[in-house]
Amino acid sequence: MVLACKEEAHALGEVSAAAWEELARVTRDLEAAARAAFQFDRINYLALMMVDPHVHFHVLPRYAEPRELGGVVFEDAAWPKPPDVTAVADCTPEQLEGIAARLRASWP
Repeated sequence: MVLACKEEAHALGEVSAAAWEELARVTRDLEAAARAAFQFDRINYLALMMVDPHVHFHVLPRYAEPRELGGVVFEDAAWPKPPDVTAVADCTPEQLEGIAARLRASWP
């Protein structure tokens, strides 16, 4: 998942206090939805901003054991080490939309 700042900030230091306050609420909601959908063991946030310079976080649910969601098996081969950001789940556009729908339905 990607969690993006709605402001035009290109660095974390440019994000307003109001946006940081909103981030606290949004991350609680995001984690609740992801927990309901994926039952993750941990969740990692990566702020890389190499290709898209706008402030955003890559949100990676992490698993000690494989998880199945929407007919797709998610396996965290790097667990418990840092995530392998090159790993991609093999799924169809329809499966991806089903997963996104489940996340939206789980959103508080």
